Amino acid sequence: MSRVGKMPVTVPSDVDIDIKGTKVTVKGSRGVLSREFTDRVSIQLDEGVVRVDRFDDTRESRALHGLSRALLANMVHGVSEGFTKVLEIQGVGYRASLKGDDVELLVGFSHAVDVTAPQGITFEVPEPTRIVVSGIDKEQVGLIAANIRKIRPPEPYKGKGIRYAGEYVRRKAGKAGK
Repeated sequence: MSRVGKMPVTVPSDVDIDIKGTKVTVKGSRGVLSREFTDRVSIQLDEGVVRVDRFDDTRESRALHGLSRALLANMVHGVSEGFTKVLEIQGVGYRASLKGDDVELLVGFSHAVDVTAPQGITFEVPEPTRIVVSGIDKEQVGLIAANIRKIRPPEPYKGKGIRYAGEYVRRKAGKAGK
């Protein structure tokens, strides 16, 4: 049995869950998330606790058991508290600024790079070298943060670029071989 799949998902009092067959809709103070789950698992709501069970022990069902529970837990956490990813910019002259709802990045190109915020995602720039990506969908927050990082990934010689907060960039010796 899946260790992740066996764990129940506790639902806070301000979150409503509507289960119709394989479609689950979660409503909370921050918004609404909806997802269609596989028919290889069953989802039951009992007194503020959601349980995910699988019907058989095939390899695919075992894999989808833990995945379904994790996706459901992320939906509940997202509509109640939300998710954030923090990006740091390092490099001389590298900076970010907020232009309406979008972020403008100056990261060593001959032009500024604009990143538009999709629906449900908000950007904050508390300092010119920090970007905070927040939203209720964990998958979308991670994807947008990864796309911003992809614009100028950290390079191993000087460490310049966009990185996640707390990310370690392994440095290489240059031509001098110091």
